[in-house]
Amino acid sequence: MEIIHKPVLAKECVDLLMSRPDGVYFDGTLGFGGHTSLILSRLDANGVHIATDVDEKAFNYCRERFSEEKRIRLYNFNFDHIGIISKLESVSGFSGIFADLGVSSFQLDNTESGFTYRENSPLDLRMDKNLKLTASDLLNSFDESEIARILFELGEEKNSRKIAAEIVQIRRVKPFRESADLVDVIKRLTPPNYVIKSLSRVFMALRIYLNDELGKLEKFLQHSVDLLEKGGRLVVLTYHSLEDRIVKDVMKYETVSCVCPRDFPICKCGKQVRLKILTKKPVLPGEDEIRINRRARSAKLRAAEKIV
Repeated sequence: MEIIHKPVLAKECVDLLMSRPDGVYFDGTLGFGGHTSLILSRLDANGVHIATDVDEKAFNYCRERFSEEKRIRLYNFNFDHIGIISKLESVSGFSGIFADLGVSSFQLDNTESGFTYRENSPLDLRMDKNLKLTASDLLNSFDESEIARILFELGEEKNSRKIAAEIVQIRRVKPFRESADLVDVIKRLTPPNYVIKSLSRVFMALRIYLNDELGKLEKFLQHSVDLLEKGGRLVVLTYHSLEDRIVKDVMKYETVSCVCPRDFPICKCGKQVRLKILTKKPVLPGEDEIRINRRARSAKLRAAEKIV
């Protein structure tokens, strides 16, 4: 299987992530190994890289790609299982933890993966094909208000109510099975200049909901802070505002020494500062990278270091 994949902000990610070449590093979003190969190039003989991805095609590809590499351990789990993986590997603390939250170009463009709206494909949108609920199941069974809420809150789609109402009308006659069924609805309700943006928002919203991406991200970040060794780095690459807000808020929370109500005369929470922010503002891709890879244009990179 030939994979063309361009890792976003690759050098910047690895520069921030790696503080020592003999450390133990965790990559929660292995993908097709773009960032992983660069991490491995910086590790010495004693370093270890543990990586996981819930996408079976990506996992199998990397298992073959890195089959001769002795310093890597691969898992076909979601990244929110970092705690379980650390126990399986007997790791008490990671030197660095990394996640690239983007969907790969291969997944977006490959009709078999069920993520694309550019060509007709099954309405799936599951990262983990073991999940029961597909996008077609959602569109054919959820009530109108819930569909509208998902599209608005997770996709920031302004036309969410009209789209949801149309979906409910159409499914009474014909169930939604393929991406073309949903694309036709959006095209009819959206001015031509905004169709692509609307398609992106709607498909993204459904994908985020079906895979519980925001919930799993929060769980992953909470475990990650616990599992970093002192001096270890947490580096996360996001691609839309909902993800970035969660990462920003978690990192900021871990830099605060007290979360008691303001009217408390003394601190009673006992909260400890655990992180130091390394990126006061998110690192963004430059014009050259965006020109080569347009899907990098929305990327934001944030990093923090464990101080206790």
